[in-house]
Amino acid sequence: MEKCMGLRYIRPMRRLTDKEPPRFDMLYRTNALRKMSAEGVDVLVIGGGITGAGIALDAASRGLKVGLLEKNDFASGTSSRSTKLIHGGLRYLKNGEIGLVREVGKERQIVFSNAPHLVKPMPILLPLRASGSLKPFMTSVALWMYDRLANVQKSERRRMLSAHAVSQQEPCIKVDDLLGGGLYVEYRTDDARLTLEIIKTANAFGAHSVNYAGVKGFLYGANHLGDNQVTGVRLFDHIHQQEIAIQAGVVVNACGPWVDSVRKGAEAITGKKLVLTKGVHIVVPQSRLPVQQILYFDVPDGRMVFAIPRGTMTYVGTTDTVHDQLVDDPVATQEDIDYLLKAANAMFPDAGLSAADVQTTWAGLRPPIFEPGKGPSELSRRDELFVSSNGLVSIAGGKLTGYRKMAERVMDVVMPRLSKDTQKKSSFQCVTENIALGSQPFARASQVEQLIAELDEHIDHDHGPVGLAEEWVRRYGAEARSVFQEARKQYGDSFDGDAGLRAELRHALSHEMVIRPTDFWVRRTGMLYFNPGAITPDRIDWVVEEMKASLGEGLLDWEKEKQEVHDLLESHWAKTPS
Repeated sequence: MEKCMGLRYIRPMRRLTDKEPPRFDMLYRTNALRKMSAEGVDVLVIGGGITGAGIALDAASRGLKVGLLEKNDFASGTSSRSTKLIHGGLRYLKNGEIGLVREVGKERQIVFSNAPHLVKPMPILLPLRASGSLKPFMTSVALWMYDRLANVQKSERRRMLSAHAVSQQEPCIKVDDLLGGGLYVEYRTDDARLTLEIIKTANAFGAHSVNYAGVKGFLYGANHLGDNQVTGVRLFDHIHQQEIAIQAGVVVNACGPWVDSVRKGAEAITGKKLVLTKGVHIVVPQSRLPVQQILYFDVPDGRMVFAIPRGTMTYVGTTDTVHDQLVDDPVATQEDIDYLLKAANAMFPDAGLSAADVQTTWAGLRPPIFEPGKGPSELSRRDELFVSSNGLVSIAGGKLTGYRKMAERVMDVVMPRLSKDTQKKSSFQCVTENIALGSQPFARASQVEQLIAELDEHIDHDHGPVGLAEEWVRRYGAEARSVFQEARKQYGDSFDGDAGLRAELRHALSHEMVIRPTDFWVRRTGMLYFNPGAITPDRIDWVVEEMKASLGEGLLDWEKEKQEVHDLLESHWAKTPS
């Protein structure tokens, strides 16, 4: 992994190699649970989303023994259902959250530097219309402030465009009352894969990360902080149907929308509480909404909506409504879909989008802190820490982009709460700013393009899918080599789309802790969201058969797992072959 010199982590400056990626599979999972149960950990993180992943990496890189538990799959909650942008939150300037904009604005560049295969810079166009809420002068001032607050590099700083220039760049925009536009740069990402990459990097520093392990209760006892302290958890292993106890120096609750539920279970819910809001996105063919860059535009109710191109699709979102049901898999309603179609058609009237164009959807719950008198879009996205009298540390709120600083703040609170002996063997200093992500991290962004070009040379374009090298490198980073070698080993140089998908599945089973078919279709490949038409009945069947052969016929009810995929496609309004 990284070279450690004192407390400074140096990025690897080496060529990418053919080294086999670390195993992250069922054997790893069994050993991790056994080791945590037998030895305990210094820090136990509950929640396998982006926040929990960041905390696990920060803690492990400080030299601590770390465990991470997730009741479902990694990133199965909010962290796979965001707008999939690493951005500074321009709209928070409107709410006067200068500090938040400054912090996450600067974090954009750090996340990009640490994971250039997953974080891609893209221009964002703000169309300015006479009938809209955004006016040229104030928009120019806001973008200028944003450039300074976020310390944006000169090549990515804002430019103001004329109406003619905007219509030339984006011909599908409504031109009736177009005044011009503002152009700036943010970063598109794959939120679920970013979360997984952070977890795998934490594992490389010695953390033990386990999915499908839900916390059912807490262990209590006396320690150096006092009596009746939280000293561990009782978890239920949903795969092997067994209960396990794990002792911990400090337990951190990083459960996103479920933070208050966990606090309540630990009898630690005092002070501020969360309010849940739901954000929905719809996905349409890029040919039906052919935007050339990210569009960020206001809609009649005063909210702001994105239209973001990705591959052969464009996704539009998000809604922002209060949601009073805490569910594992929130879904888009017809009302949500109609709202976004109306918003898109107001900006792109020639597109004439309808429900028939929607290929799939996703919905996620956000966990902002409740503030009296404020609507969903007015609530702050700033994170907040709660330390209960029994020692449970909880983190709520926050943004995808700010995960690293959130983790640093959590660990700065956790460190003084650990025993003196534990403190002596670890570091109080956060070093994650300089930890590149992945088993073979890229030293610089140019290496990403080099690897894409290298793999592309070896793909038979007469048989293989177009753009496969870029797709795999953007998804797996340097581990794309391993996927490519698996495909070539099994199927030769002229492998087709099915063969490539089988190679991805085998890689995921060995190196990405895939346990259920939905893990693969949704969070490892993102196909549910960006290529639902490829999830054919035949592929659903052979993915289940391959997983059954690899993981064992008795591990799960595989017919039920197969039906889960069909049910998921239906609940997400996915257009798939019959």
